[in-house]
Amino acid sequence: MDRKKFYITTAIAYASRKPHFGNTYEVIMTDALARFHRQRGEDVYFCTGTDEHGQKIELLAEEAGVTPQAYVDGVAAQIREVWDLMGSSYDRFIRTTEPGHQRAVQKIFRRFYEQGDIYKGYYEGWYCTPCEAFFTETQVVDGKCPDCGRPVTQAREEAYFFKMSKYAPQLMKYIDEHPEFIEPESRKREMVNNFLKAGLQDLCVSRTSFKWGVPVDFDDKHVVYVWLDALVNYITALGYDPDLPYEQQSETFRHWWPADVHIIGKDILRFHTIYWPIFLMALGLPLPRKVFGHPWFNFGADKMSKSRGNVVYADELAQYFTADGVRYYALAEMPYANDGSITYESIINRYNTDLANNLGNLVSRTHAMTVKYFDGIVPAPGTSDPLDEQLRQAVAQAVSVSGDCMEHYHIADALDSIFTMLRRANKYIDETTPWTLAKDPANRDRLGTVLYSLLETIRQAAVLLTPFMPSTADKIFAQLNTDRTAYDTCSSFGALESGKHLGEASPLFARIDEKKLMEEVAAAHKAGEPETAIPEPEHEAEIGIDYFAGVELRAARILSAEPVPKAKKLLKLTVDLGYEKRCVVSGIAKFYRPEDLVGKKVMVVTNLKPAVLCGVESRGMLLASGEETVRVVFLDPETPLGDRIH
Repeated sequence: MDRKKFYITTAIAYASRKPHFGNTYEVIMTDALARFHRQRGEDVYFCTGTDEHGQKIELLAEEAGVTPQAYVDGVAAQIREVWDLMGSSYDRFIRTTEPGHQRAVQKIFRRFYEQGDIYKGYYEGWYCTPCEAFFTETQVVDGKCPDCGRPVTQAREEAYFFKMSKYAPQLMKYIDEHPEFIEPESRKREMVNNFLKAGLQDLCVSRTSFKWGVPVDFDDKHVVYVWLDALVNYITALGYDPDLPYEQQSETFRHWWPADVHIIGKDILRFHTIYWPIFLMALGLPLPRKVFGHPWFNFGADKMSKSRGNVVYADELAQYFTADGVRYYALAEMPYANDGSITYESIINRYNTDLANNLGNLVSRTHAMTVKYFDGIVPAPGTSDPLDEQLRQAVAQAVSVSGDCMEHYHIADALDSIFTMLRRANKYIDETTPWTLAKDPANRDRLGTVLYSLLETIRQAAVLLTPFMPSTADKIFAQLNTDRTAYDTCSSFGALESGKHLGEASPLFARIDEKKLMEEVAAAHKAGEPETAIPEPEHEAEIGIDYFAGVELRAARILSAEPVPKAKKLLKLTVDLGYEKRCVVSGIAKFYRPEDLVGKKVMVVTNLKPAVLCGVESRGMLLASGEETVRVVFLDPETPLGDRIH
């Protein structure tokens, strides 16, 4: 019998900067849902990726002194590294710079144009570069973007527009007939009342003021607007061919589409519940079954923002709390509809209370008592009493409630039901006092029942925790030495095999000294880097000496340095190689004053292909270290100009 399919996606992350904790929450949440549905035997496809075009990225690349492609390559790798660290079990990581995606975007744009959904005109209004979004006069609040709160600018340029109003009645009818399409309910009311009922304006779907985007193949002045480019990733990731009707698409596409749920942030709900469904209607494709707009994580009471200096990162948190500890906090702390909050103090409290004490101590005590009283062999349960039945009922309740909550996206409530069960198990230890039972051989049967009940409760807890904390669940299974890890083993109490030796004990979560850790965090922030040991970086593939010899490095002296107009990070350097003088543009303006560089001797890559950066031709590259803080490598003042560096 065919398994039920479940296609789940995140919004693809914008490849402008390293994702902060709030961004990372989305992939953690989506991963937990994907693992939950896999655990229940469903055929799951989990898609995530990066959105890599747009004016903002073009500007950032210019400031960094690199090409846009090189810039997004670096950020996309960084995003994927964070996703992997957090244990994300995605099946597909799509990048919008992939050739196949770009070809499909061009075909979709052409198809919309040819069927009369797109027309050429001029856009004049307010534009937010960070959000890559246009707004009307009434939507702008005090000259600022209604979504991110940053200043907007007036823009007028030739553009293509999509006739949104053509499909608005069809979309309204669909939402009315499919009440589950947009969740939570409050988000649906916002979209319907603020946008659909107010009347949809035609949507700008191309730009001419920058070049970093998918070119419109029949009008090369235009690139496809980033949101049209980004949204169609959900179908291009499955190999969608715009030239074919749905019935003739590949078996892969027809198997997975429509998506069962798009998991997105509430700030981009308009794009996913209005523009995206209308694009799909224009393509003649089924709509996704659900769009779930999750809340945000705030730092304390404030929105996380680099400009406010209150951004935290999941990979840095993992150094202190482990990846599973970070996953647990993210999933347990975020409400269904309201924004969540994060502070180091609240993480430490949850970590110590829930993970170190409630879960970790329960596993440690139960394992130690089994070793002490039964030589580490899982005892056979004997006769039971009402306390045992109460524990079994708590376990059954957790299995039922957590599953129902996950089906309805109440993830924090699902975790709460599991930890309520664990608290009941800890109370069961206090009620049954195994150490007292062990003093009298006559109570051996009763002691065996108590310890078996605890071990089986822990096993079921590990099964239920697998979607949320997969590494921790595996460690528990190893300590129990059991292969009874499937979800269906929780259908009744007693799947753990008696007579088997337990595995080796291994602490799950060591209790954290709050004062000490807060001092470490403060010191790390003050220094601008984590106090913990620097992990070994990822290395490039090994190269031979011939490959290295192909890079021509020579000594040069900086004769002059000046800022590049309209590029805050770039300096124009004139360098003397002894045999010639040349111009090199370098993204070091943030770290060096021009006057401090004049006269310094540096290493220059002299056989790099010329590149034009902000209108200045650069013929070479300076060697420097670092990413967040850049330091130029200076040479001994006595080094002869033009010397080859090996």
